[in-house]
Amino acid sequence: MSLTIGVDIGGTKVGGGLVDENGNVLATTRRPTPADDTTGVIQAVKEVVEELREGREIEAVGIGAAGWISSDRSTVMLAPNLSWKDEPLRDKVAAVIDLPVVVENDANVAIWGEHRFGAAKKHRSSVLYTIGTGVGGGIVVKDNLLRGTHGVAAEIGHIRSVMPDGRTCGCGRTGCLEQYASGRALTRAARDGAAEHPAKAAVLLKLAGGDPEAISGRQVTEAARQGDEIALAAFDSIGYYLGNSAADMVNLIDPGVILIAGGVVDAGDLLLDPIRRHYQEALGNRAKVPVAEVRAAELGSKAGVIGAADLARHREIVP
Repeated sequence: MSLTIGVDIGGTKVGGGLVDENGNVLATTRRPTPADDTTGVIQAVKEVVEELREGREIEAVGIGAAGWISSDRSTVMLAPNLSWKDEPLRDKVAAVIDLPVVVENDANVAIWGEHRFGAAKKHRSSVLYTIGTGVGGGIVVKDNLLRGTHGVAAEIGHIRSVMPDGRTCGCGRTGCLEQYASGRALTRAARDGAAEHPAKAAVLLKLAGGDPEAISGRQVTEAARQGDEIALAAFDSIGYYLGNSAADMVNLIDPGVILIAGGVVDAGDLLLDPIRRHYQEALGNRAKVPVAEVRAAELGSKAGVIGAADLARHREIVP
């Protein structure tokens, strides 16, 4: 049996999984992420790997990390959430675990996991949107990750065609998709709507103790399930932007499937229905010929670990 380890470095935890060649996660573990301490992150990765490899022969380790990863899958060129710049993560981890290591963007490892073993496995080309605090993206074209010249392609959340002169984004640009289609955008839309039309936000305001600024993402989902007008409008708002972006992806790469992942997708059809509706509207005449289905990703929080482990297994052949 071929065994590799996938590691997902997030803002709050370093999670790891022991994965076989069929994408099965055989064991998992985690450690807290010391976000302002690079040495501490390396130590956390080491502990995760050591726990999972005990008594087993491991081929390699794959790491998924938020940020811009160099084309040779070795260096985190920039990861604002971890305060990393030009961090030689691959070499530092390899030095303490004595195994081959591959580093890749977190959304890329997620789409690779879905491509190999999840909702995109029947398609050679696919697109993944990860909807959380921000909006991440991954693209596979003809069984290859779309990484670009410098390794930082598929940053879908920072495409600004939706609102070129809109809100300022953390990336330094204005009007990026993630300012209008992320979990934060959902909460912002609900807060603004509740403040402007309190009579239409009775459920939302009750859940939030009467204070629009106290509304949380979980409360928006709960209120929408109860039919709250403002909560439903908030989902429709982010669905509009995601649906239009998905239509752009169809015109750009003609994928076989478009996947929605991340924490916000737990809302199910409250999110997917408006995305699909606005997607169909935005396609125009393109809808008269075959187009990609929009659906939820399948692997959930395990996608990154599975994808990272599989990329490590195929590190010499996957471009």
